[in-house]
Parts: sequence; structure tokens; C-alpha cells
Amino acid sequence: MIILSRISILDHDRCQPKKCNYTCIEYCPGVRMEEDTITINPKTKKPIISEELCSGCGICTNRCPFKAVSIINLPEALEDPIHRYGQNQFELFGLPTIRKGSVVGLLGPNGIGKSTIIRILSGELHPNLGNFNEEVPWEDIFNFFKGNQLQSYFQKLSEGDLKVVHKPQMVDLLPKFVKGNVADLLNSVDERKRLEFVNESLQLEPIMGREIANLSGGELQRVAIAAAVLREADFYYFDEPTSWLDVRQRLYAIKVIRELANEGKSILVIEHDLAALDAISDYVHILYGQPGGYGVVSQMRGVRVGINTYISGYLREENVRFRKQAIEFHVRPPTVKIDTESISSYTALQKSFNGFHLEVDKGEVQHDEILTAFGPNGIGKTTFAKILAGVEKPDDGKIKKKVTISYKPQYLISDYSGTVQEFLYTTTPNFGTNLFKTEIMKPFLLEELLEKKMDELSGGELQRLSVAISLSREADIYLFDEPTAYLDVEQRLRAARAIKRVIESRNAAAIIVDHDIVFIDYISSRAMVFTGEPGVDGHATSPMDLRSAMNKFLSEVGVTFRRDKETKRPRVNKENSYLDREQKEKGEYYYLKS
Repeated sequence: MIILSRISILDHDRCQPKKCNYTCIEYCPGVRMEEDTITINPKTKKPIISEELCSGCGICTNRCPFKAVSIINLPEALEDPIHRYGQNQFELFGLPTIRKGSVVGLLGPNGIGKSTIIRILSGELHPNLGNFNEEVPWEDIFNFFKGNQLQSYFQKLSEGDLKVVHKPQMVDLLPKFVKGNVADLLNSVDERKRLEFVNESLQLEPIMGREIANLSGGELQRVAIAAAVLREADFYYFDEPTSWLDVRQRLYAIKVIRELANEGKSILVIEHDLAALDAISDYVHILYGQPGGYGVVSQMRGVRVGINTYISGYLREENVRFRKQAIEFHVRPPTVKIDTESISSYTALQKSFNGFHLEVDKGEVQHDEILTAFGPNGIGKTTFAKILAGVEKPDDGKIKKKVTISYKPQYLISDYSGTVQEFLYTTTPNFGTNLFKTEIMKPFLLEELLEKKMDELSGGELQRLSVAISLSREADIYLFDEPTAYLDVEQRLRAARAIKRVIESRNAAAIIVDHDIVFIDYISSRAMVFTGEPGVDGHATSPMDLRSAMNKFLSEVGVTFRRDKETKRPRVNKENSYLDREQKEKGEYYYLKS
């Protein structure tokens, strides 16, 4: 097998040969010298780039009008690949170490190979060791991992002597494959006889009689986690287990998954919420490379060191810098109220529907601020957002000052059949301007989506597009309901920076409903706390400084956070640890004053 120092990647979604008439072939120096450097696939009619003949000149990448071609120089120290999807497609290098009685986390951007790893380890995808032209025998795979724990792993997997459970990423697809109610489903998979414990821990009792088809995103996630942990297996794989869950539910899910490790099971978790990953994992592997091109599994690190290394953007042992600058967290003093005209204000509000009652204390939204709202699911955050947006009218109270609001809803639906570019042309008046390219297009990496069909976008792609479209509109207040769902850490960071820049440049404000504590900490100017009984009644406080808001919320949840000494990022304290007890005694649930 030829080991390549560079690979050529063709994005099939972006490649449009009918529109460009094979510009890459026309300008390729190799083709002009009558070499088969780029040929045409007779089935797909897309170009095929010969990586053996390619000189790496980069002319095709520069000439391609759709930016569909990438020539990537691979790091010199890479060993043989684990898997490649095909000619000019993604290539994976390395697999994680799995430890008995431990939770190992995978941390890296979308499109870097995390889900591929889980598919390989769960037996859903047969690794081809880079040989995508033919089926690789199991014997070759055993030899590839000789002397490694994975040799025994794959031997047992191939013989059916290894039992694995995989909780997939897209839980919203569950109703398509599973019918009936929650109780029937969980009873049918309760191989470990832990239904009572799981039911109580994940607070599933209120939905046990409900049909799977009628569950919300957060409810589907909890059911999927429950179904996974109830089954008997040697290895458990969880792909983004905290998406759609509120802070309290995330902690409950962490407790249930950690219980598996305490029982001696081996667990692998993909997670983008750094606070959740920190709380659930014992060790982490950072994945680096180029999303959609190649991914490399770095060496295993302890969870604190691993996350801090990721935040720094530099892998010292591998001598790899995968981000230009470190992520910086700032401990902000309480917000000082400035007597200036607010963007909008509202009286005390009330809203009742379907047996639920919401009360909101009076408040105001100030210029240049990012106001976050957090609390349990089903407590009225989205309802409040809709009242401000004018989608819903309050039963009592009023919005004193009428403002223009750009609203990004929680659940994203894409029923448009055209391309992203066509959709942007029809919905975004400033599309194509330099301002749009700088403020919107670049930070949300929309260029790579332009030729994709709207109804074929992934959850993360649709989320990036939705946030971008909301920001592109002229408005006084930008309202985002769960903007981090399906986004990786890097994308969350870019989104936060883009939101901040737009708000400041337009003298506007943003209100963000989200559950990612690290994201909230990074972006917030002030915050609102929602409390009450989910589905029954909710109460929202007036906006207050972030520290006070977090203290109020976390005291009700019964969880304490601390600041990491090195990075200042929020970290969950272990329950009943010395610091947990000390902070609770002092009433400082978010972090102790230094």
C-alpha cells in the first residue's frame, strides 16, 4: 500500500461539473502533460484526482469556482490510516484507547471522524486500513493492531463475542424506527434490570405512558440514553448524549452514564459541552486535522489536562497547533447599571396555555448587551422568547417599547427544496455584500454550504445557517433559542464571537436561551433565571449579573461549579467533595471569590 504525504479531497456536494465544465481538468498541469492526473468518474460524472500523480500545485483548488477541491499536506509523523471512505474522501488516522471502568471522551470539531470511530468500534463500519477498493480481511486488521489492546477487541468483535451498545447522535430520528410508548420500549430492553434506577435518575415517570412519536427533543434524548444503559453490554458508545437537555438533565444523564463505569463497563462519549465532558469523562482524546478531509486521534490525556490542552489550541507532545489562538474565559465583575435609554422594557408578564402558567418579573434589555436565559426545559423560556418576538401575546402585562426582533426558533425545519445559495438570495437582502461576507459568511463557514440542498443539511449545518440568517437581518434585538445544539466547540466559539461583533457594531442586543454553561459564561453580559415546575408553572427573574443568576439557579439544582486555575473555565465540582461542601456552606454555587 502506498503511504501518501498528501491527499486530495473532493466535496461531492459542492462539485458542479455541469456549471463549470470541469475547470479543474482544464487547468491541471498534469492533464496538459497527458497524464491521468484528473479523470472523470463514469457513474457520478465527478472528477477523480489521482493522489499518486498529483504534484500538489494547488491550481485546481484555486480555479474551482465552487471551492470543491482541497489538496491537503498530511503531518509527517502519521502512521497508516485506519479507514478511508473512498478516492478523494475523508481519511481517519488512529483509534482511541478504551479503559475498563472508565469514561473516555472524544473532543474535536464536526467532520473530524468522531462518529466514524464509534461506527468502527461498534461494528457498524468495517475498517479498511485505507484500502477502499476491496474488503479488508479481519486477519489483516488483527495484524495491524498486533500487540495493541485493539487486536483482542476486534478479534472478539469479529467473532460476535463482544457486546456493544451505541446511542446515536440524531435522536430525533428515533420515532421513525421505534413505535409504541416509552414504557413498552424500556421494558423490552431492560436486560440489566435497572429500569427503576434509570427511571428515577432521568425523571422519566411523567412520560412513561407517552407515545415515542409525541416526545420532544429533550425527552427523546433521555429515552435514548435510558434504552442504552438498560441493555447489557461490554462497551457503551454515546454520541452527543446531552444535546437538547437542560443543565439539570445533563447532570442526571452524566450520573447514569458514570454509574456504568462504576460497575466496570467501558464507555466512550462524544460531547461538545465542555462542562459536561469534564464531569462525565476520566480521560479524553483530542481529534485534530481538517474537517471533511482527515482526522487524527491524539494521545490519551487526563480529562482536565486534555480539555485545557484543547482550549490552548496546541498539542505539545505532538507539536501540533490546531487553532491560531487559545479560548479565553474572563471572570467578570457584577454588571454596573448605567442610566441610559434601554432598547426595550416590559412590565410584569403572565401567560397561560395548555395547563401551564408563566410569570415574568418586569425588566429591560440594554444596548450592546447579551442577555442569557436559562433554567429547566418546559419552564417557559421559549414562551418568553416568543412573547418578546411578538409570536405570542401575554395574557397580562405588555412590552412597553416596540422593537424589531430577529428570532431563531429552537426547532429547525427545512422544507425548502433548493440550494442554500438560492435560499439566501430570497431571504437575505444583503446577501453578496462585503459586509455580509465579513460579518456572516466567514464566521459561519457558509461558503462551503452554498451549493448544498437545504433539505439535505445536517443538524449542525442547519443550525449555523439559521443563526447566520437571524444575524443578517436588521433588528434591535436578536433572539436565539438554543443556538448551540448540534454545534461543536469551535463552531460555538465562532458563533459567540460573531454574535458579539454584530451586537456591538449595530448598537443592538441579544437574548440567548441555552443550556451550555461554558458557552453562557463566555458570551453573557447579564442573565435571567427561570424556575418552577416543568410543564406546570414557571417564573422568570428580572435580568441580573451573571454570577448572581448562576448562584440562584445552581442553588436550586444543588450543583456547584469552580473556576479552573489555569484557564478560568467553569468546572463542575464532584458531589460532596470538599470544595462542593465549602461552596454550599458559603452560598457560592458558581465559584468562590479569589
